Amino acid sequence: MIPPKPASRPDKVSLWRYLKLFRADILSAQPARLYRAWMAEFRTPFFRSYLCNDPALIDLVLKERPGDFPKSDRVREGLAPLLGRSVFVTNGEEWQHQRRIIDPAFARGRLHDTFPAMRAAALAARDRLRARAEEIVEIEAEASHAAADVIFRTLFSIPIEHEIAADVFGQFRAHQKAQPLLNLAAFLPLPRVFPRFHRSRTKVTARAIRALITRLTEDRMAAIRAGTAPDDLATKIMTTPDPETGRPFDTAEMVDQVAIFFLAGHETSASALAWALYLLAACPEAQDRVAAEVASLPDTVEFSDVSRLTFTRDVFREALRLYPPVPMMVRQNLRPETLRGRAVAPGAQIVLSPWHVHRHERLWERPDEFDPDRWQSEAGHRSARTAYLPFSSGPRVCPGAGFAMVEGPLLLAFLIRDLRFATVPARAPVPEAHLTVRSRAGIHLAVTFRDATSQSVSGLKQS
Repeated sequence: MIPPKPASRPDKVSLWRYLKLFRADILSAQPARLYRAWMAEFRTPFFRSYLCNDPALIDLVLKERPGDFPKSDRVREGLAPLLGRSVFVTNGEEWQHQRRIIDPAFARGRLHDTFPAMRAAALAARDRLRARAEEIVEIEAEASHAAADVIFRTLFSIPIEHEIAADVFGQFRAHQKAQPLLNLAAFLPLPRVFPRFHRSRTKVTARAIRALITRLTEDRMAAIRAGTAPDDLATKIMTTPDPETGRPFDTAEMVDQVAIFFLAGHETSASALAWALYLLAACPEAQDRVAAEVASLPDTVEFSDVSRLTFTRDVFREALRLYPPVPMMVRQNLRPETLRGRAVAPGAQIVLSPWHVHRHERLWERPDEFDPDRWQSEAGHRSARTAYLPFSSGPRVCPGAGFAMVEGPLLLAFLIRDLRFATVPARAPVPEAHLTVRSRAGIHLAVTFRDATSQSVSGLKQS
């Protein structure tokens, strides 16, 4: 089964046309040749940009010499109002200090401790969709709800129904369309005479979100001082000193980190879950195999049981391959480089594209096909080692990668165990990049009870 893929632009377009395409959707603004190229150079009078698909170049930038290829300051363009100086945008010693505090909270032992909260959120998501069975449901909204619930329960021990959690979730949904994670300035370092496309609504929603997160963080800091704080991720992070400096996060620093935890942990997980459900809906045979694997899964499933969901996990991996939530990453080189024989001056944009690497015709067999079984083949293992980076790679790999690979299969397991999903032919999704890879008009799926007699999509209630 070949799922939807954005159309590519012609090889040669004017700069103005490229800017217009880029603002509409970064994915369809790229030429088809990038699915075969090892490296592509983009030249304008104002900048040089190099998109690198060669696994050797990716390793150079992310693993071998990451200090020479820091995140561009332009990545913060548009994101600073929400993220401040979070671990997503910092470099050097500031970033190292942040990771030394954050990483222990996402170690495997802590995942075991947070699993009951994750399981409760998964069951709540199952119950919400059960209440909507026999309807056509916009599944991205439901996936966002579920992923936000996971974050609030594991981070602050509160469900999504909590007043502040609900307010953050509502404000964040308003923020999604106003500010793309892959903002124009991050990729196109144009002169200041060009418009920056800042939007006042972006700043308004960012201020509202940060004000709500500040309330949660200050309340938790007070509970820690009083000895009444729950043993969750927020408490762990806020009470962990940097092992080298002895300094923990203060409240302002913690607000920055919570903002990126919510963005990365909620938005990216929601994207992956929604696409995984769509892929299963479009491939009933794979959906039935997941259902068979999870049929005996109890509501009281334990952390150790998730490792046995082999095919379910492979479906989630395949969704991350076909629709990586963050489709492109931007770095810049600090010194002169030679990349595949081309001289690259300092300050150039170095773009790594999971979207193109994951669908690269020289790196994957049948790259555009949905095939969860590839993950158990030797060819799949080989490609995964060199051409799979949904969570980035190297020292800057997402600290929540292990968290996501428990959360995603668990949510899929409970949803597929009790419900059946089917595509709606007249509403095929069109992928495009906003905060993450989403569908232009949402992902609409017909939801029925798994043990119910099947009925036509036309007979279901429209949501």
